[in-house]
Amino acid sequence: MRLSKNKQDKISEQILSHLYHCFPDQPFTSEIARELARDEEFIKKLLFDLKGKGLVISIRKNPKGVPFTRRVKWRLSKQVYDVYKSKQGNED
Repeated sequence: MRLSKNKQDKISEQILSHLYHCFPDQPFTSEIARELARDEEFIKKLLFDLKGKGLVISIRKNPKGVPFTRRVKWRLSKQVYDVYKSKQGNED
């Protein structure tokens, strides 16, 4: 089943919102998919699209510097985090 570009954009917004709310944690792709109740491969595709736009950063190594073999963690880029933070401050 194919989703419209509009629906994919809304799901991407949900991904960004989730990453903001779980900051400073860096969830794996599977954790994001589970939280949004979506297919992991679909979420991975959207995350790589967001990475291409410079909105998220993939983390491929653990804190000790050992590369993950099959998993990727994600976090917001600094610019996106600052925008979300300023928007949250204006709503209070």
